[in-house]
Amino acid sequence: MRAKAFIMVVLSCVVSNSLANQSPSLPPPSITLSQTEPRSKATQRDPFSLPSPESEKAQANEKKIPLIKTSDQSLVAELTSELITLKYAQVSDLVELIDGANMLSERGLINADERTNTMLVRDLPIYINAVKQIVRSLDVAVKQVQIEARIVTVDEGQLEELGVRWGLNQNNNSRNRIAGGIEVNNLDQSSLDDRLNVNLGATSVNAASVAFRLATLGSDVLLDLELSAMQTEAKAEVISRPKLMTTNKQAAYIEQGSEIPYFESSENGASSVAFKKAVLSLKVTPQILSDDRLILDLSVTQDRPGNVVKTGSGEAVAINTQRIDTQVLVNNGQTVVLGGIYQHSVTDAVDKVPLFGDLPLIGSLFRRSYQNIAKSELLIFVTPTIVTE
Repeated sequence: MRAKAFIMVVLSCVVSNSLANQSPSLPPPSITLSQTEPRSKATQRDPFSLPSPESEKAQANEKKIPLIKTSDQSLVAELTSELITLKYAQVSDLVELIDGANMLSERGLINADERTNTMLVRDLPIYINAVKQIVRSLDVAVKQVQIEARIVTVDEGQLEELGVRWGLNQNNNSRNRIAGGIEVNNLDQSSLDDRLNVNLGATSVNAASVAFRLATLGSDVLLDLELSAMQTEAKAEVISRPKLMTTNKQAAYIEQGSEIPYFESSENGASSVAFKKAVLSLKVTPQILSDDRLILDLSVTQDRPGNVVKTGSGEAVAINTQRIDTQVLVNNGQTVVLGGIYQHSVTDAVDKVPLFGDLPLIGSLFRRSYQNIAKSELLIFVTPTIVTE
């Protein structure tokens, strides 16, 4: 140690003398020599050694820091607002769909203005563009269906004749017709090659069961001409011929009839007049398929006044109800026929000789009283047509 100190003093003197001879104006620099301790084995790194698990975790955490900062930009970025006006869809339905699908960011908001059918979206531009794309895909015009119904009553004796007339003007002999009944569940096809036709009259109607028949007619059958001819010959009567327009999967409903009054009592004993509908109603719900065929949900109800029932507060009229619910698959413009709803009517009639039939005592010798019982079947023709723009 003394030798090292002595060498340091000598070197200091030599350096100071040489500097003083070259530029005496400059002060002698101070030289400080310090001893550094050698690195410990723990801090020395071998270039050929593998990194430790602790160092790998530290490097991985350092790499994650920029990613976390990037994702946090959505929490501090400026939001924009935009109004989107819809043409066809209901704004409340689309707002509920977008909000339920979590298509917005955590800071995003969406509101609906049903008065103007407009939605207000406030979010980052990337999320607003996604909402616009959904709106463009869903805000489209819905296809419409025109439903033409013909409600016809045919006398029982003319049912078979009407069935024979179907298909007489059919141009394509290879077409088939489908006939069957819900009571016996027998569907079969009858070819028109030999000009055989379908009789929709049910074979029998008992008090315990009511059968109805179902058939389909092609769009090229002159149905209107046949019905008009039968109506001219007083063999059929077209009660109603409504035309309805509805959109895809939306029900179209029509009813025709009357409301029958009856008395009803309240809890305090007071009675009031209420009305019960006795109508013929038709409900059709179309569904357009991808190949332009249609699925029709048909519901037909026939309510007619029945017997008069005496109650404690007066008299009430019973309602006789017949109902058909079915689903069919038809082509565009094809006619579906529903039958099997029978109507019975009883009328009292008197035939008499004029003047003599009204004489007292002996008038009964010149007149005859009888009941006219008529039975007719209600046929409903439904023709759906897809409306094209």
